[in-house]
Amino acid sequence: MANISVFGIGYVGVVSAACLARDGHTVIAVDIEPGRVAVINSGMSPIVENGLDVLIEDAVLQGRLSATLDAEDAIARTEASFVCVGTPSNPDGSVGLAHVKSVCEIIGRAIAEKQAFHSVIIRSTIVPGTMEQVCIPALEAASGLKAGVDFGAGYYPEFLRESTAIEDYDNPGLIVFGALDRPTFAILNLLNKDMPCTTNEVDVRTAEMVKYTSNTRRAVKVTFANEIGNIAKACGLDGQLVMKLLCLDDKVNISSHFMRPGFAFGGSCLPKDVRALQQLAKARDVEAPLMAAVLNANEAQIDRAARMVKQTGSAVVGLVGISFKPGTDDLRESPLAELASRLIAGGHNVQVYDPNVSTGYAQDLVGTGRGNDVVPDLRDRMVPTIEALIETSDLILVGNSYAEAAGPLRKALNDQPMVDLTRVQPGLVSGGTYQGICW
Repeated sequence: MANISVFGIGYVGVVSAACLARDGHTVIAVDIEPGRVAVINSGMSPIVENGLDVLIEDAVLQGRLSATLDAEDAIARTEASFVCVGTPSNPDGSVGLAHVKSVCEIIGRAIAEKQAFHSVIIRSTIVPGTMEQVCIPALEAASGLKAGVDFGAGYYPEFLRESTAIEDYDNPGLIVFGALDRPTFAILNLLNKDMPCTTNEVDVRTAEMVKYTSNTRRAVKVTFANEIGNIAKACGLDGQLVMKLLCLDDKVNISSHFMRPGFAFGGSCLPKDVRALQQLAKARDVEAPLMAAVLNANEAQIDRAARMVKQTGSAVVGLVGISFKPGTDDLRESPLAELASRLIAGGHNVQVYDPNVSTGYAQDLVGTGRGNDVVPDLRDRMVPTIEALIETSDLILVGNSYAEAAGPLRKALNDQPMVDLTRVQPGLVSGGTYQGICW
């Protein structure tokens, strides 16, 4: 079991402290507000949260949970500290870090007086880069010590929902944390070893980003449901019934397929259906800004890819894939076809490897290339093999994934400039002559 100090007896801090103590760890809650400290030490909860008062009462009676105003004493008697203070918005909307920085300075001064290794783990919601740019410098300046060497540093986001916080703590959908050092990773793994899901060790910036991604996804889902509900009502329909039925489709709702960053969507359904729903909302005098944003964001992703190619200055661009997705010769609203069109208009010589489109042309199938009204002379631009495309191109632009192309593309990574919209190799990130669109 571990000895943990929790800085900040707010919502996240008090729930974390109580659950850790219930699980057998010894916890000292630290706050600057005497009233909160007194409430905890009396065995009561400072907030309304289902089941929390019972946990606190029992933990205090068992001697596993106490509260104090004395940060230095709490640090001296524990091996790791959680920072759970608020990060309210600044007037301009940016994250407010005054409380986090202040606590880091307090902890830094305290660990300077301590001989044993101590881990400082931020749980407050902070944007990517905050650990590196604010928290760690504040800790190092106050302590005179080196993070990751003389003391531990990590980020461990929480995903607790008010009113179901204890249930969320016990049955998390996701556990992710980042650290600079193995001792901090070790204590975080110890605290989570009995959790019913996989723990994920990442770098601190990734952990910071996951927290914001989670919250923003929830906000987008609420907004999406509301827009659908508004449009449904305007059509005389029950919006909640529509969304209830949609959510019965577990195949799509829990699928990660549509949550993988990469290139724009296209095809015969998605673009036209979003446009149609947007126009239906307009006709019924219903505001649907998210629908418009979806199409604008999709267009922006095509623009992003075009800029990445243009910045290379390459004359001959070898495009891997032209259909709207692998496994088909359908070009209807293919974002790759639109990208090719823009590059051609910009003076690039675009040649294409797409096995399905090539097969269709070779067999003179009447439907091959259907929907293509943007790429001139497409048949003449087709290259029969991926090897030939690589050999005759200045830049490889990877748009679709094909099994037979994977090996040659990976071999070309070190020899040829590449802009990758799909990721030819897991874990590969931008660097040198290789650029991934989202990684």
